[in-house]
Amino acid sequence: MESQCVGLAEAMGLVPVIKRVRQRTPWHELTPYVRFGGRVQFTSASDELEPPWPDLLIATGRHSVAASLLVRKFSKGHTFTVQLQNPVIALSHFDLVVVPRHDKLSGPNVIATRGALNRVTPSLIKESAERIAWRFAHLKGPFIAVLVGGSNATYRLGPEEMHALAERLVVCAVDMKASLLITPSRRTGEENLAILKSALVGVPHYLWENQGENPYFGFLGMADFIVATSDSVNMVSEAASTGKPVYIAHLPGGSAKFRRFHHALNAEGVTRIFKEPLEPYTYQPLNDVAMVAESVRARLRG
Repeated sequence: MESQCVGLAEAMGLVPVIKRVRQRTPWHELTPYVRFGGRVQFTSASDELEPPWPDLLIATGRHSVAASLLVRKFSKGHTFTVQLQNPVIALSHFDLVVVPRHDKLSGPNVIATRGALNRVTPSLIKESAERIAWRFAHLKGPFIAVLVGGSNATYRLGPEEMHALAERLVVCAVDMKASLLITPSRRTGEENLAILKSALVGVPHYLWENQGENPYFGFLGMADFIVATSDSVNMVSEAASTGKPVYIAHLPGGSAKFRRFHHALNAEGVTRIFKEPLEPYTYQPLNDVAMVAESVRARLRG
């Protein structure tokens, strides 16, 4: 979530001051419709919300809704508030709300995007790839970057699903004489990592095991193809912002919103369903962040 906010700030040429907040009980369990308590509702580990109030606040996530409302109130309207993702309260509480189109929200202060905002730019992934390429000189292309998520409220990635995915990746790599560059998420889990690691024995690959800096952006830069699991709008949006061929490994589960998201990108030729062998293709990369950045600039100019 933080990368969405930082991505928008960077697209505007800004260096953001990052504030992280988390609500304590009972606010943590309540909906954003409940608005009382001021700063007391945030845990002691949260960053302070204090003046000088910023000209621009970019926020996302359920806990940030209360923080956005407080800053707007304390700044007496000085701070222009941009809320990313559906805040689940009246949109009029914010100056601008940015949501993916599959949320089906509309209004005079709403911008709908094809996917999630992110930090991916051609220069970022190119520089990231150049910085780490020496570590993978023993591997030969083509390179398949694999972005592995995990189980969440709507999708399941358990041992059975991981065995099946690992087998398909191995077959794909062998058939294409390709190397796999794999980065998991925090939701992937140790058991799934062990399954993946065991399946990849003898296959040219690098599996990041949560040690040291995540080579995620470097892998996107090095990739000739990208395979991403279907459980993360953010992950798929980042992959689809590269212009590289993006193949989606669909997991059991899903929701109406996820289905709308994946169907739209597939219908527009941005993504394809993961099946081997992978083939190159071209599409117009997602660049929602540039469009949103320009809209924010225009509204700030008045």
